Amino acid sequence: MSRVKMTGQLRRFLFFPQVLLILLVVFNIAIYFINVNAGLLASAGLAIYVVFVAVVYARQRSGITNELVTFATQYGQIQRQLMMDLSLPYAITDDHGRLLWFNDAFADLTGKSRKNFYKSIASIFNGLSPDKFPARDQEADYEIIYNKRDYRIQIKSVVLDSLIDDSGLIDRETREKSSYIYAFLLYDDTELNEYIQKYEDETMVCGMIYLDNYDEALESVEEVRRSLLTALIDRKINKYFQDLDGIVKKYEKDKYIVLMRSSTLNELKSMKFNILEDVKTVNIGNDMAVTLSIGIGANNGSYNRNADCARMAIDLALGRGGDQVVLKDGDSITYFGGKSQAVEKSTRVKARVKAHALQEFIESKEKVVVMGHKLLDIDSFGASIGIYRACRTLNKKAYVVIDSPTSSTSPFIQEFEDNPDYDPKMLLNIHDAKEMVDENTLLVVVDTNKPDYTECEELLHQTKTIVVLDHHRQGNNYIRNAVLSYIEPYASSTCEMVAEILQYFAEGVKLKNIEADSLYAGIMVDTDNFMSKTGVRTFEAAAYLRRSGADVTRVRKMFREDLGDYRAKGETFSNAEIYREHFVIAECPSENVESPTIVGSQAANQLLNIKNVRASFVLTSYKNIVYISARAIDEVNVQIIMERLGGGGHLNMAGAQMPRVTVDEAKTRLKNVLDNMLDGGEI
Repeated sequence: MSRVKMTGQLRRFLFFPQVLLILLVVFNIAIYFINVNAGLLASAGLAIYVVFVAVVYARQRSGITNELVTFATQYGQIQRQLMMDLSLPYAITDDHGRLLWFNDAFADLTGKSRKNFYKSIASIFNGLSPDKFPARDQEADYEIIYNKRDYRIQIKSVVLDSLIDDSGLIDRETREKSSYIYAFLLYDDTELNEYIQKYEDETMVCGMIYLDNYDEALESVEEVRRSLLTALIDRKINKYFQDLDGIVKKYEKDKYIVLMRSSTLNELKSMKFNILEDVKTVNIGNDMAVTLSIGIGANNGSYNRNADCARMAIDLALGRGGDQVVLKDGDSITYFGGKSQAVEKSTRVKARVKAHALQEFIESKEKVVVMGHKLLDIDSFGASIGIYRACRTLNKKAYVVIDSPTSSTSPFIQEFEDNPDYDPKMLLNIHDAKEMVDENTLLVVVDTNKPDYTECEELLHQTKTIVVLDHHRQGNNYIRNAVLSYIEPYASSTCEMVAEILQYFAEGVKLKNIEADSLYAGIMVDTDNFMSKTGVRTFEAAAYLRRSGADVTRVRKMFREDLGDYRAKGETFSNAEIYREHFVIAECPSENVESPTIVGSQAANQLLNIKNVRASFVLTSYKNIVYISARAIDEVNVQIIMERLGGGGHLNMAGAQMPRVTVDEAKTRLKNVLDNMLDGGEI
């Protein structure tokens, strides 16, 4: 104890007699100057004081030190006992995660004994390896499940550098790096999580149910049995949701609203909304199966917001062709179903309403700019020409944005450029289009509803009046600020939709031969020469175009290909592989091919002629982007496959673009998606 040195306030307190001694010596000297005898007397008293203080200090110093050390030891023992008796499990490990010490609560929780137990904490809590420990003087929280209970582990790193340096046991210069210990504190959050889960399960979810083809299905049965069909459908829907503790209310002949808990929604998701298939089993002699579209809003902050999101979701479901569920869960959108072909509407009321609305927008603006998608195809170009003619009929200036013509559109574009009847400035590049578009311009987007797929996305931000005409199914990313959106997935092509619209313009539109050829060519390409996705209205549109001057022979000559394209198709066929027995995957070369993506899509159509092939996928690398053309006849929904890869399209005609990847990487991702969807029963 003699070597123990005091510090801090205790040292200053014990040093006070020495300071007082110095003051007494000074006073004693001063007294000598006043009176020598008095100074001698003071010196004698000072000597007695010095002897007394020295004796007391010498005798009591070790006792004081002993008391201090005893107090510190007892205080440390009290702290240790408090940590030992702490109700929260607490443990300390070294920097490798090996247990150094733990309290009784930790021992009771884990069932471990302190005797010779220096194993890693990862052997108790799986996955809690040292690489997950926090950095210097940091904390980290992890959630684990142990013995069927939920725990939150708080880990605190403690640096021992100063403690080791002060101890004198280890030379500072011999240490290679900082030393750590880690403190672990466990919180049992089981009950809290149960209450949170219960709250989330009880949260209300709003849904809307529409019958896609109510009128068409009723027309396919005898009139006396129509009420029975309606009753069976009502019973099927009501029983399905009531069994899951949901409430269904019918508010129109073909529309329902449903309220349910979030827990019910989770059950529906696990059942993959099999109501879509159940309702198709209702059959009392109707030739057409009834299909549903369901839109659901959940976890959007309020009941009112959930209802709004349900309406947005049902609009999206209908825009994608129906027979599916669209779930808007917070900011995410999930799709279920959508395996059947969209039903063609026999009535043209919608086309007439959209035509009149489009006419009003055209008349209200000074000029109109029409824009398609990147890598312009003939459907996009033909639809643009149709809108151009509608604008010119109303004596409005109109322009078509073309910046990336392909081999399939170049012959048609050349015909317009060489024709003196058309303004040389009719066809604009992107730079001129940016200069042209302003607040008083109507921008018409055709053959796409995705902003990043348009020829020039910047134009969408330069005007507030945007019209969208498209036949592709909507996805999460679509043009949201359109004043008029006419999207019909059942239509064979955008040219078919435009041909119908032109017939309802008030003054009547008279197409020129070259314009009718362009529209007719768009329908031919998107229907694979009227072999795919054709309905009654498709042939009616084609008949209207034939009456307007379209010539089949002239169009066929426009589609003649050069030898390089034929060779590219042949190479595509030669490297095709069959995957999972029913899918063909091939790569289309892009060298020495003017429009490799067009050739790839044509090859994908032809690969469907192979026996037992349910879907074809052709990958084309062009300008650092891998384009995938996906085609099917009627057995597989290639749209939902392409959506997994960031694309979209139709049930039997879809595509995707994958930037900054190789063809082999794109193939691997495509095969992984096919594997997951096949194993999950989604296709």
